[in-house]
Amino acid sequence: MSALQFDRISKHFPGVKALDGVSFEARAGQVMGLLGENGAGKSTLLKILGGQYKPDGGRLLIHGQERHFGSARDAIAAGVAIIHQELQYVAELTVAENVLLGRLPTRLGLVNHAAARRQVAAQLAAIGVELDPGARLSELSIAQRQMVEICKAVMQDAQVIAFDEPTSSLSHREAEILFRLVRRLRAEGRTLIYISHRLEELYALCDACTIFRDGRQIVTHPVMAEVPRERLIADMVGRELQDIYDYRPRPLGPVRLQARGLHSARLPEPLSFEVRGGEVLGFFGLVGAGRSELMRLLYGADPRRGGQVLLDGQPVPAQGPAGAIAAGIVLCPEDRKEQGILAQASVAENINISCRRHDLAGGLFLRHGREAERAEAFIAKLRIKTPHRGQEIRLLSGGNQQKVILARWLAEPGLKVLILDEPTRGIDVGAKNEIYKIIHDVAASGCCVIVVSSELPEVLGITDRLIVMRDGRISGELPRAQASETAALALALPDHAEAACA
Repeated sequence: MSALQFDRISKHFPGVKALDGVSFEARAGQVMGLLGENGAGKSTLLKILGGQYKPDGGRLLIHGQERHFGSARDAIAAGVAIIHQELQYVAELTVAENVLLGRLPTRLGLVNHAAARRQVAAQLAAIGVELDPGARLSELSIAQRQMVEICKAVMQDAQVIAFDEPTSSLSHREAEILFRLVRRLRAEGRTLIYISHRLEELYALCDACTIFRDGRQIVTHPVMAEVPRERLIADMVGRELQDIYDYRPRPLGPVRLQARGLHSARLPEPLSFEVRGGEVLGFFGLVGAGRSELMRLLYGADPRRGGQVLLDGQPVPAQGPAGAIAAGIVLCPEDRKEQGILAQASVAENINISCRRHDLAGGLFLRHGREAERAEAFIAKLRIKTPHRGQEIRLLSGGNQQKVILARWLAEPGLKVLILDEPTRGIDVGAKNEIYKIIHDVAASGCCVIVVSSELPEVLGITDRLIVMRDGRISGELPRAQASETAALALALPDHAEAACA
């Protein structure tokens, strides 16, 4: 008997058929991979499994028993835990309080915080995560918050656990911890659903896989290891993809952007680098290495303690993001949910919010027709999956939200420097290919493109040069001809660096 079975599950939203008769099953002690492009229906299915959505049709069976969840609490009570791509946490509560939320230990009618910290500390140590149970979530990085969510699921003693893009913000070391945990849970007989756009992870962890496209189940492969990579990609996107990175050599211009001695409260050591016109420069390093902090300094989102930024030889005043945007420097942030989108606004408004300052008629009125045309053009160009341009962006998948942010900056006139911090986090392989093409098109126009990514094959595949950071400083630089996974990791990991020097 299957531990988990989806039988003809359907779900509709206004203007969208999110799931259309999806049927497959997973056994105890099995890792079932779910693959598909953004908007294919994978996350919607997990929200049905987790009690957040009710299906419009079909049946959900767990250990042969049909289940009808009215809430997430019902799903948890039935032994189901979901680790969502968009993390579910209370920022002002501690690690221990988030992990044990709803079941905190009490003493004499009051929460026993000491007991909660001990319980969570023991579980964190068991899975190999070094975190202070008393730290507030607001003080932690995205990667650390992700590990808290994973710990929460394990402590619920769930028998069915679903992971939605769990490594999208994890460092190399944290991902290894997660992989060991997944294998341990499988050995314990748990049923695991694993969603990822990183095919190497799926091959390493999954026993079988089911592929979605446009809300429908396309195929289930019972033995993941026997399916060629090219077949998986073709099943997902409905077409063949030859070179996913689409790297195109191009002549580089003179130095266009210079960062000289930049430092801040978070980056006390002065950092310097430069980018030539038409160059795609990559930044790699573990989570916490200082990559995002350096990009925020460059963009003016964090105050500088010293140093300067020069564009075409002219200093860029430290006037915050508004000054950077006016100079032609823009940033797609790592945390799109908190820093990138206006959640209650429409797709069109999110695309136009910056460049509309150029469109004001007489300085007073919006040119709605022009904004509508711009939004429609970028929705088509970036293949943003939305019922219409007026859809609230919060209702889009994470990958489609990321495309909207990218469209916002591509719409900026006078773009000179495009900074992309984890631009393809949570984005499917087909959309990645499209974004890589856009990156190379932008570079070919003479702009500087800076790509920050913790996905090493990505930065090796699309960049002309790679800068590696470790512990808040630049540890090395690799031209494309010398860049390899071994060389990059030797610069990013202290233990690798020591071994390389031995």
